[in-house]
Amino acid sequence: MDALMTPWLGQPTWMWLVFITLVVALLAFDLGILDRLRRRRADAAGVAVEDQVIGIGSSLKLSAFYIAVALAFGGWVWATLGPASGMAYLTGFALEKALALDNVFVISVIFASFAIPRHLQHRVLFWGILGVIILRGLMIGLGTALVTQFDWIMWIFGAFLLLTGVKLLRGGDEETPDMANHPAVRFLRRFVPISPKLDGQKFLTRLPDATGRLRLHATPLLLALLVVEFADVIFAVDSIPAIFAITQDPFIVYTSNIFAILGLRALYFALAAMVHRFEALKPALALVLVFIGAKIFYAQFFGKVDPAISLTVTLGILGGGVLLSLWRTRNDPTPDAS
Repeated sequence: MDALMTPWLGQPTWMWLVFITLVVALLAFDLGILDRLRRRRADAAGVAVEDQVIGIGSSLKLSAFYIAVALAFGGWVWATLGPASGMAYLTGFALEKALALDNVFVISVIFASFAIPRHLQHRVLFWGILGVIILRGLMIGLGTALVTQFDWIMWIFGAFLLLTGVKLLRGGDEETPDMANHPAVRFLRRFVPISPKLDGQKFLTRLPDATGRLRLHATPLLLALLVVEFADVIFAVDSIPAIFAITQDPFIVYTSNIFAILGLRALYFALAAMVHRFEALKPALALVLVFIGAKIFYAQFFGKVDPAISLTVTLGILGGGVLLSLWRTRNDPTPDAS
């Protein structure tokens, strides 16, 4: 019992166990119950389960479930650790969720570049999220160590966020990346040859070489997974300094990150079809990054900003960006929500 009350990374061990148990349960829910439901629907439709596409309506419903779970967890954090921690969690979750939504465009470009069909994308996203859980944990652990040992690192975080926000506000259209020469693809080529075509849901397949011997080859599905993971590391360079500007509690930082990402797989299939309707989200995110960067400098000179103010401003800017986007594109055709 004493071991459960022992602090670990700023909070009692039992709180971390509650979080880990919930995440494992959600992943098992995805792999178990949802997978069986997909198989039943596929059988009823007379198609192979691997050929079944997740519809926009199902995507939105499942995403709403994940958001509800994340908000319920935030309510538990509020009740257990107090209003300040609760508002920090909600602010971090809103910010990370918005950043994750912005990343949908990049992921859709990756899938298009490797010609990954829609019915196989959910497999890449599932294993991608597992990798993100581990990578974010490592990066947040490193960030926590830096912030704890070096107070001045927050000045660097603040300057980085300000510069990133200003760059996003001033930037034009981004160029489509060259996936054939992507660092993750070049790295993989050093170890295994790459197959030019898919082999069902397989990440690796065996193909004959010039001598007729069967050799292990990476499929485009594995390439897409590695590039998605690489892209998340780049995304985290923006998001982790931003969340540390809101709170330096590793528990709040990590849980808000992971809950924001867990629902991304569910929401991707709806957003990928409607991403063109969120044209004002990127400048809204840029304004949030500028606000958070400026908040760091304000805190260094005058003291911390009230968490309620941070939450209100963050939600106000992001909500305004979404509403403005929807208003500007109100006459655009709406995709089938089946």
